[in-house]
Amino acid sequence: MKSFLLYLLIAFYLFAGYNHFANPRFYTPLIPPYLTQWTNMINIVSGIAEIVLAIGMIFPSTRLLASYGIIAVLIAFIPAHIYMIQLGHFNLGKIQMTPTIGWIRLIIIQPLLILWAYWVRN
Repeated sequence: MKSFLLYLLIAFYLFAGYNHFANPRFYTPLIPPYLTQWTNMINIVSGIAEIVLAIGMIFPSTRLLASYGIIAVLIAFIPAHIYMIQLGHFNLGKIQMTPTIGWIRLIIIQPLLILWAYWVRN
C-alpha cells in the first residue's frame, strides 16, 4: 500500500508540475494580487519544483529531502488557498469555485497532502 501511494504521489506531482506549463491559465489566477508582478515566475518555479521533487521521490537516497521539499511547497501554497477563499465565487477553468471549496482545500486537502508526503518519506 505504501509503495502504491508513493508512486501515486510521484505521478500526482509530475502531472501537477507539467500542468503549470501546459495550462498556466489555471494557476495564475490563484496567485494573490500582492504577488502579481511575479505571476509568471511563481508559476514556472512552482512547476519546476513539483517536477524536481517528484523525481526526487523516486530515489531512496533523495526521498526524505524531496518529501520535505513537497511539504515546504505545500506550505508556500497556503496564501493561494487563502486568496481563493477571499475571492469568493469564481470560475477556475470549468470548475466553479466557492469559499466552501476553498476552506475544504485549506483545512482538509492541504493537511492530507502534507501527511501523504510525510508518510511516504522513507
